[in-house]
Amino acid sequence: MTHKVYLSLGANIGDRHAGIAAALELLGETVGRVVRRSSIIETEPWGFESENKFLNMCVALETDLSPHQLLVATQDIERRLGRKAKSAGGVYADRLIDIDILLYDDISVSTPELTVPHPHMRERDFVMRPLMEIMDGNW
Repeated sequence: MTHKVYLSLGANIGDRHAGIAAALELLGETVGRVVRRSSIIETEPWGFESENKFLNMCVALETDLSPHQLLVATQDIERRLGRKAKSAGGVYADRLIDIDILLYDDISVSTPELTVPHPHMRERDFVMRPLMEIMDGNW
């Protein structure tokens, strides 16, 4: 069964454009078909201080993966691109790549590892602006 998924991608260190491009390529290879992608926007860090601005975007994908399989796949992509660890305990830091699951079909997931819809997406303009860009219309 094919599922509709929306992801947020961000990077604020290293070659930010190359990191996002590599993440998009790996998502297409390992997760599913990218059917829409937003513009890339540059934003200030959210939740921590840094001199490094973020590049952010959202993508819509079709996938056969379950929510937890999708989480494992996106975390594997982050590791493959050099990310050492996810932010823990609400402490954020600079990152080569960050991939967050925003929406998965119309379902809600609430486990210690994964919460969908993403619990903070509505607070984050850098998520909502690109997400709204790709959500209008059907796919």
